[in-house]
Amino acid sequence: MSVERTQLIIHRFDTRHALWPECRMIRKRVFIDEQQVPVALEWDASDATAMHFLVMVDGQPAACARVLEDGHIGRMAVLPEWRGQGIGEALLLQAIQECRHLQALYARLSAQTQAVKFYERAGFVVCSEPYLDANIMHVDMQLELV
Repeated sequence: MSVERTQLIIHRFDTRHALWPECRMIRKRVFIDEQQVPVALEWDASDATAMHFLVMVDGQPAACARVLEDGHIGRMAVLPEWRGQGIGEALLLQAIQECRHLQALYARLSAQTQAVKFYERAGFVVCSEPYLDANIMHVDMQLELV
């Protein structure tokens, strides 16, 4: 991990927590503004039951993700100014730990094809053909946890 900041904290919470708006801000900037994901596709009922993670670096929001009760990792986003600093890796490892805590056999996710190598470095393998989701090519990936 190459983050050379004084303090990296990963918070774990549900949507009732005061940090939830920070996750929404990151997802809006990355998915809606940057990647042009339609607003109607970004927010869904799974947010209410998911466990959310927010990475704060030196007190600033940098990245977020969510883990569903079945071990699906999703909505993983790193703000542009924080990319390439190891923050995504730290967040992914925390999300995988949450999947283990949930006693899932696999951590699963839908990866944008441009991010496949990132997830492969963590041990995920592609388990589907490419498909279009929100006008972005994706593949399903999974990591065996047992």
